[in-house]
Amino acid sequence: MRTDSPVQARIDRYFFALFVFALIFGILLYKAIGFSYTDELCALLLFVLFFYALLHDRDWRFNRAFLVLLAVFVFYTCYSFRIGSNTPRGIVNDVAIQIKPYLGFFCVYQLKPAMNASRKRILRDVCLLFWLIFLLPVGLVSLVNERVFITVLEHPVYYGIAVTIVSLCYLYCSGFTRRDKLVFLVMLSIGLFCGRSKFYGFFALSVFMMLFFSNMANLKLSLRNIVILACMFGAIIYVAWGKISLYFYQVLSNEMDEDLIARFVLYRTMPEVLHDYFPFGSGFASFATFSSGEYYSGLYARYGVETVWGLSKAYHGFISDTFYPSLAQFGVAGILLFVLFWFYIVKRAFLNYRKSRNIKLFLIAILIVCFLGIESTTGATFIAQGGFFVMMIMGVVLSDTTREQNVETCIAVSDGSETDRR
Repeated sequence: MRTDSPVQARIDRYFFALFVFALIFGILLYKAIGFSYTDELCALLLFVLFFYALLHDRDWRFNRAFLVLLAVFVFYTCYSFRIGSNTPRGIVNDVAIQIKPYLGFFCVYQLKPAMNASRKRILRDVCLLFWLIFLLPVGLVSLVNERVFITVLEHPVYYGIAVTIVSLCYLYCSGFTRRDKLVFLVMLSIGLFCGRSKFYGFFALSVFMMLFFSNMANLKLSLRNIVILACMFGAIIYVAWGKISLYFYQVLSNEMDEDLIARFVLYRTMPEVLHDYFPFGSGFASFATFSSGEYYSGLYARYGVETVWGLSKAYHGFISDTFYPSLAQFGVAGILLFVLFWFYIVKRAFLNYRKSRNIKLFLIAILIVCFLGIESTTGATFIAQGGFFVMMIMGVVLSDTTREQNVETCIAVSDGSETDRR
């Protein structure tokens, strides 16, 4: 499909409307509207748009990585039914939740929607407006009343996610000048109000990236850059050390906060599940996911953790409170595939950067990877609220560079044809 075709123009228009809708009602006003299925609605609309584009593509071109992903999910679904990891309804429910962020990325990446200067200006203004009239006031009020996060956004962590997403959208729509980078960091800084160590780590990473690696000349291997990277990771580990120590070095004690016990137990139980269900894991809806609690999995009784506060059948509110332990459902093989997926993302971002020399898009892609990587240590953002939209941004960022390359190729071919005719 040509990037300047009427069909592509309609896709661009519809996608932009969906993107703004998802940002406002799926991220910023998610709690206010009281509708908990915004992600699912947006995913459905995106899928409809994807099939609309596919039907108008005479070649029916599919991204090969997308096909591999679908094949993997089909295999694990069949495997889960085969071993009876949970009830059929629980398995299907978990499949829908787990595949959602991947669909968000690959559908957008295949659609290759373009945001022209006018649409970027609108999106940038929307981000600035909601930052000024919504996010900033909430952050300031939290200094005197921390419950404002729960009242407005359900939890402090969602405040940090909303701030991050709005800031990244602004950065994407900016000209990436020195002023734009400073505005991005200022916008991102109010996320510190949420008081979460993982946000401190991401903020430290963002500052380093904007100050030292937002210049093409700095993206090279040198002693100076190695020292800067060492300092950056040192700063991130320093602010996150409390959680690292808790989940990997400490022992369970009566002094541990109740809301941290469940995560601790899930991390400690994960290796046992990986060992007992080698190599493909315990299957969908069996461990550390929402569905495994809603359709209570027998694994919790098997490993003697069904009496832990937050993991019991009577109250399982903390079963899906973190993401990495849920990878036990897919086993060692699934973890390797998960790592390969992110390797594919980073490799694609780097290859696009080498061709386009667009440092802004490269850094945004890396920031998103790091954001989800850090968030997933003590949260399930990747497959919960925010994850689907963040992966949509990733799709926009990676397809943006690819689209620019295709346009340049078409122009070059066209110029060559004109020369031949002369």
